[in-house]
Amino acid sequence: MNDEKEQVALVTGGAGFIGSHMCDAILARGGRVVCVDNFISSARENLRHLDSESRFEFFEADVIDGVPAAVDAIRFTHVYHLACAGSPAHYQRDPEHTMLTNVVGTRNLLRVAEQNQARFLLTSTSEVYGDPEVHPQPESYRGSTSCTGPRACYDQGKRAAEALTFDYQRAGRADVRVARIFNTYGPRMRADDGRVVSNVICQALAGDDITVYGDGSQTRSFCYVSDLVDGLMRLMDSGVTDGPVNLGNPVELTVSDLIDRVLALTGSRSRIVNRPLPVDDPRRRRPDIGRAQALLDWQPKVALQEGLESTVGWFAKEIGRSAFSSSGAPVPAQSFRTAAG
Repeated sequence: MNDEKEQVALVTGGAGFIGSHMCDAILARGGRVVCVDNFISSARENLRHLDSESRFEFFEADVIDGVPAAVDAIRFTHVYHLACAGSPAHYQRDPEHTMLTNVVGTRNLLRVAEQNQARFLLTSTSEVYGDPEVHPQPESYRGSTSCTGPRACYDQGKRAAEALTFDYQRAGRADVRVARIFNTYGPRMRADDGRVVSNVICQALAGDDITVYGDGSQTRSFCYVSDLVDGLMRLMDSGVTDGPVNLGNPVELTVSDLIDRVLALTGSRSRIVNRPLPVDDPRRRRPDIGRAQALLDWQPKVALQEGLESTVGWFAKEIGRSAFSSSGAPVPAQSFRTAAG
């Protein structure tokens, strides 16, 4: 690994919901951040506050095509690979691109880490467990997934990305870490990303019908974004290179419970409308975080009520500023400082 004192980090997907918070955390430590994003599922507005930050550079590019020449010339100490649409609505929109991002994009970023002797962190997903037959899900569980369903471009793509990452590790070509991220929520989520938290909050604030897929009895475990970023930073700093690490909140609740909490917070009178459960949608999802607790001394700190209050407040503020169009998609932001390339 590069032994420079200053962290010089490449963050792919850095304009996204989680990626932008990751950029903030690295900068808060005094590091330098080079962010690469193609804006397929992210938003320029997430980086607006970094417009005048001298230790931050942005390059618009697609990791499938490799990094721009100007980025390739930088000496990195750390590579955080977060690039890939993360919600079903987005990753199913162009499944070929999703698969190639996970395979070709990951290969390209591993090569950057190899040539720089930089630490590499891949953000994988709990989707690799599919619709689990083991509950909660430990890292040792091999999952129950479909290779041919509509979610396969993402969950099989992430499985391939993990395999490639650990192949580089075994070959001595890169110093790698892999995080399996469970449901995460918080400020900077897109209103149109199709995730249950953003869907319910935005529908409740607008007074629209709240869409429930299935009967609402399916469970999820929701981790606030600041807790997740703390876990990712701890994993990157650690020597945990012998396998993936689950990062998520082990507190499990039903989708119906989540809706009740959001309705109480917003005072909304929205009606509940049920729709068919999507194909291959998991019935239960809860992480076993014993490995993260033991090896990273990590566990979530933000209670769901506190996190929901913050997230509801953020969406209410954004809607109040007319930051979202009537369709729910972010209004295109004005240009901001970027580096050439």
